Amino acid sequence: MAILNVIKMGNPILREHAKELTPSEILSEETHQLLQDLYDTMKAEGGIGIAAPQVGISKSVALINIESGQSRYSEATEFPLLKIFNPKIKILDETLQGFWEGCLSVPGLRGYVERPRQVEISYLDENAEPQSIIAEDFLATVFQHELDHLFGKIYVDRIKDITLLSYDDELNQVLSK
Repeated sequence: MAILNVIKMGNPILREHAKELTPSEILSEETHQLLQDLYDTMKAEGGIGIAAPQVGISKSVALINIESGQSRYSEATEFPLLKIFNPKIKILDETLQGFWEGCLSVPGLRGYVERPRQVEISYLDENAEPQSIIAEDFLATVFQHELDHLFGKIYVDRIKDITLLSYDDELNQVLSK
């Protein structure tokens, strides 16, 4: 119901460890409104995920939703909307895989980041019920990218070779050749 302002790299909130929510906080009307606002903001910005710190709210909540037909990531397959609270990540396969990542809080840039190819995420859902999901390949990268925001990290922290940081338009020209 509201499109929120996405804060950019350099804002100190992006470097904070987000506050975990209690079950009663998760079930509150305030959090229900935040979920809707995060969803609206993610869609307006063309993202496939968003975390509350990206809109200046240091709470441990993130959304992931990959719709069919999105054009930003050719590696992506459809994934239904998932609302994640207080996640814990366990690496299941340490084999590294690399993708060119972008971020709503780092507009106009992409960086090549290698991350583990399979992870298990334990979290609370929007009903404050414990859940877990195993993600692999590109989806594992999406989860790790979004959940990094809850732990004060952004993808540029994970780039091993800074020469693999590029403006979107330049990278698109190179990759299209």
